[in-house]
Amino acid sequence: MAIPLPARRGWPIPWILLFWVGTSPAISGDQPDLTYRTRTNEVRLAFSATDQNDHGVATLKSNDFAVVDTGFIVRDYQSFTRSDYSRLEIAVLIDSSESVTPRYRKEISDALTLLSDSAGVPEENISLLSFQSTKPALLCSGDCRSSNAVENLPASHSGGLTPLFDSIVFASDLMAAKGDAQAEKVLIVFSDGNDTISLRSLTDARDSAVAHNVQIYGIAEDRSAGYSPGTQTLRALAAATGGRCFKADNGAAHALNLILEDFRASYVVSYHLPTHARGFHTVQILPTHNLNLKFRSRSGYYYPDYIR
Repeated sequence: MAIPLPARRGWPIPWILLFWVGTSPAISGDQPDLTYRTRTNEVRLAFSATDQNDHGVATLKSNDFAVVDTGFIVRDYQSFTRSDYSRLEIAVLIDSSESVTPRYRKEISDALTLLSDSAGVPEENISLLSFQSTKPALLCSGDCRSSNAVENLPASHSGGLTPLFDSIVFASDLMAAKGDAQAEKVLIVFSDGNDTISLRSLTDARDSAVAHNVQIYGIAEDRSAGYSPGTQTLRALAAATGGRCFKADNGAAHALNLILEDFRASYVVSYHLPTHARGFHTVQILPTHNLNLKFRSRSGYYYPDYIR
């Protein structure tokens, strides 16, 4: 049962539920631009949980969290399950205009090995894409190790054309058309976060990923002391879709291990729509007992099915 948040004091759930911000804000606070399509009366939400040390929590119970959906507290779930690695679809998108070097070829090759050998992700669930000139291209799908696709990556060149947003839309559409509709879809983006030529906008890229339930994880090629505008773009895309962003300094394998740790502590919860109000429904997942828990998920969805 969904319970509307009251305006008065004394609500039994800790006040942290009302004020805790979470880790998945929309880009620049502009949540209503997000698009999530639904034709049913049930919401399906994938999320991950971490503790105060940012380590995944793989022992979460359904009473450890509450969903706040458009001002309604939801604790009566239709289902609550751990994510299944065998149903994890992963696409690696590489910005060949700036970020790919001989070192990255080796790291990406090692990452593909890590995914299939150590993590147990079926090889047929792994794809590799690249920015090539003015448009993205699919390099391999299901045979990325045997096809030596990494060796065929375009040579890195400074100042090249960078259709980042078009590529994210392309990858999201590709993942939506492939495989199990209920699979968890992860897009790992190797890039500096800059876009120079896309026909699509940042909002289009974000909306496409959210609409197709694709979580974006950025591995940012960022040599600045702080966070460059490009890295901020990757961080915002990751936050809006329930993913994360890492600097590439420590290597792709290190970032990938952290991404896989997220999915060892990843869950899917479903519940009835708390309200049939048209428009954007904001979503947060908040702790009910252990206030050190943090959750990552998409920022919300549209009801009913339409594109803003």
